[in-house]
Amino acid sequence: MPPGFKDRKGKLIYLSLGSLGSADVGLMSRLIGLLAKTPHRVIVSKGEQHELIKLTDNMHGAPFLPQTSIIPQVDLVITHGGNNTVTECFYFGKPMLVLPLFWDQHDNAQRIHELTYGVRLPSYDFDDEKFLRSIDHLLRDEALRARMAKVSLDLQANPGTIKAAALIERVAHQRSGQRLG
Repeated sequence: MPPGFKDRKGKLIYLSLGSLGSADVGLMSRLIGLLAKTPHRVIVSKGEQHELIKLTDNMHGAPFLPQTSIIPQVDLVITHGGNNTVTECFYFGKPMLVLPLFWDQHDNAQRIHELTYGVRLPSYDFDDEKFLRSIDHLLRDEALRARMAKVSLDLQANPGTIKAAALIERVAHQRSGQRLG
């Protein structure tokens, strides 16, 4: 983040629609226009079309951002609902406003909405006021924050990636020992 950006007033929101979603300059421009009306700061992953995406004074962005470094610092993630972003949001305990575009994103968005870990809105046909109200709701919902923090603690206490790596190493060692002996 640029100097002073993190110290400004307002909650911190991360907007990332993935590589394909960020290529939709019309959708990105609409979201940026709406987020410009809020008192919040916004970090925007601009993607390949970055030169066509114009940010406002309450925003900072770049073509590609280190998402796993940014998500722990924000209060809310606006996402397309891809598996990686959803997993990272749970791992770091961040609520989501999900605008699914295709494939797994629709299922992820629906489950997040049904289980009240966030809000699902249609990517193109959402009402502007409902979008803004959803942001306010997610940023003010202390019960959701507490539930997301618990999920985060549980996931971080039981790191599946470390367990999976250990299992892969064990199987690889067993297999290599069988070949040698």
